[in-house]
Parts: sequence; C-alpha cells; structure tokens
Amino acid sequence: MRSESNPIVEKSMDFAIQIVKAYKYLCNEKKEFVLSNQLLRSGTSIGANIKEATNAESKADFIHKMQIALKEASESEYWIELLQRTEYFNEKQTQILFNKCQEIIRLLTSIVVTSKKQVSLTKIRQRKKICGKQHHNDSE
Repeated sequence: MRSESNPIVEKSMDFAIQIVKAYKYLCNEKKEFVLSNQLLRSGTSIGANIKEATNAESKADFIHKMQIALKEASESEYWIELLQRTEYFNEKQTQILFNKCQEIIRLLTSIVVTSKKQVSLTKIRQRKKICGKQHHNDSE
C-alpha cells in the first residue's frame, strides 16, 4: 500500500524503509544495538510526524508537527554521521542515507518557512480587514 501522492510523505516513507534496513544490518552484521536504536527511532519518527501533520487540526498544529519532523531529521543526520565516524557505516552507506536525509531536511525547512509566511500574511490581512472596518465605522 502506497501513500497518497505527496512528495514529503513518500520521501519520508522511503527514508524510514532505508533506516529499518540499516537497523537490521547494524544489529545482524555489526552487532551494534545502541546507536542503531537511536537512528531507528529518529529516522522512522520523521514520517510519522509528517503523516500526523497531514491531518492537523490547525495550521499551527501542522507547523508544529512539521517542525518536530525537521528536528527528528536533524537528529537522524547526527546518528548517520556518528555511525560513519565510528566505522559502523562505510562511505557509500553513509552517503545514501545522508543524501536522503538532507533532501527531507530541505523539503521540511521549505514547508515550515512557507507555512509560517502564510500564517503571517493571513494575520496581516485579518488586521487590515479589522482596521478598515473600524476606520469605516469612525467616519460614519
């Protein structure tokens, strides 16, 4: 079953699948259980928060969930780098995961920034509407 055609949902799901595979590799081949668990938790949490954001109760809730996903992506980036520096991942493994994570971070950053701008513009328009009505009432 595939997610709806939403690029960030798709990319975060694909990343989560890669993270699960990396986790299995680390546990089975490298016998590493602590760092791999941290990566599993943060790497799969990204998509879960994005999916939750798609059903947000408000624009503020949407932004909050996307910001959490962004924090989890940044954390995942940290664990990927640490696993490479401690020689659990080779350069190729690192680059694949790191590039996917970076792409998700760029998309999430853009989504959060754009959403915040939209909220700000909405607030400005609402203020202008209110001020316009007050000015109109004052002149009567």
